[in-house]
Amino acid sequence: MRLTTMAAIAALTLGLTACATAGGAPASAVAEAAAPQVTVTRDGDRWTADYVLPSDAPVWAFIRSALDIDGRGSWRPVQWTIETPGVILERQGHLDILRATGGGPVPRRIRIVMRPASQNLQADYNPAIVFTDGSAALYSGHFDVFPLASVEAARALPEDLNEAEFESQDALIRWRDRAGPVLINGERRAEATSSGQGTYVLFGQMALVDSPRLATVIDPQLPGWISAEIAGFAPRMAEYYARRLGPGQTDKPTIMVGWDGPTPGMTSMGGSVLPGLIIMAFQGTGVMEPTKLMSDRARWFIGHESAHFWLGQTVRYEARRDAWITEGGADLSAIRASAALDPTFDTMRELQKEVDDCAQLADEPVVSAAQRGEHRANYACGAVFAMAAEGAQKQATGGDWFDFLKPLIDANREDSILTREEWLNALLQVSGDPDVRREIDALLDTGAPDPSILIARLFDRTGVTYRMEAGRIVLLQ
Repeated sequence: MRLTTMAAIAALTLGLTACATAGGAPASAVAEAAAPQVTVTRDGDRWTADYVLPSDAPVWAFIRSALDIDGRGSWRPVQWTIETPGVILERQGHLDILRATGGGPVPRRIRIVMRPASQNLQADYNPAIVFTDGSAALYSGHFDVFPLASVEAARALPEDLNEAEFESQDALIRWRDRAGPVLINGERRAEATSSGQGTYVLFGQMALVDSPRLATVIDPQLPGWISAEIAGFAPRMAEYYARRLGPGQTDKPTIMVGWDGPTPGMTSMGGSVLPGLIIMAFQGTGVMEPTKLMSDRARWFIGHESAHFWLGQTVRYEARRDAWITEGGADLSAIRASAALDPTFDTMRELQKEVDDCAQLADEPVVSAAQRGEHRANYACGAVFAMAAEGAQKQATGGDWFDFLKPLIDANREDSILTREEWLNALLQVSGDPDVRREIDALLDTGAPDPSILIARLFDRTGVTYRMEAGRIVLLQ
């Protein structure tokens, strides 16, 4: 159970904690009784989620309530319909919530009818990956709910619940497909349960192809060259990371790859990583043929997602404002690993894009980029900071980015949190220059009218070579 007591809502949430069961009930039964329970069922074309809530509350809020990728609204009202009379699904503040139409407690039993669809979200996992053969994988984390005492309490919570205090219990989810077993954690089961760590559960009979280094579930309509890149390049990438960074979160991931079709004029690669699982989705005519540019992008993409088994799973950031640590670090890791495995990889093109994007987006604080919907700032500026750390490491020891990163991962394997202070202190130790941190702190906390000036000073102090062209930083070999 996660327990917090955010001062602004402490009075509002008082009395909504799940009560312990007295007597001699087994611990598992007590935990199950205290937790929300959900049964997710596919029966032909009908998808339902049946909730059994453990306590009375005027509001039940969804822990994961990200907006769609365009920031226009929540995905749930589009894909979910409340079938139980007297219950409303709506947006309040930063949260999707369930409430009773006439006030009072939400009914303990609620049925939701779902229409799963592939949908990119802002800084969260897609609710579903839909495959061309009719199979679909649903993300378990989107079913977790927690109680609140009022709509006002929901509005008072911040966008990043890592910075909030509330009480919740992971939902116990049962997964059922009338057509046959589901695939969960790399295994097919007639009826599966999950709780806690989020994962994708696959409904349908798509083949699971096993190999010594990975297992794959790949949409049958995915362009063949992408399938070949995943099968051939992903194991080599994982082996490289393990050699440079030590053990990652898993030695043998499952890769689940969706295909959203050859949409004209589009080139789209999206993905995410969970324990033991990489999710990828491709779309557009731009990825149909294996040009050198597309091959490089696919390999970088595989490298970025694979890097998260170390930077994101083995260690993770403390709060969303520090996403630059994992996203920028994974970007530079993917660039360096791709180049190490493929000498023809266009390293300078990828590094230059990171610098250009950071210079464009860091006119406002990077720590609040997610709130503005400018998630790319965490990737680009995080990569710029990682390039500076790599430059300082090279000046100090002749090493590279992985030589800077590995001690940080090793030092935080036990608590699994890599904080901003730890990252910046490591940079101070290797650079010996307090002003290096000053430039990064400024870009993180305030931004700059012309970020290129601060980035240039940061590169000057850490030995990253460049020239200025009409106010633009142009990297040199």
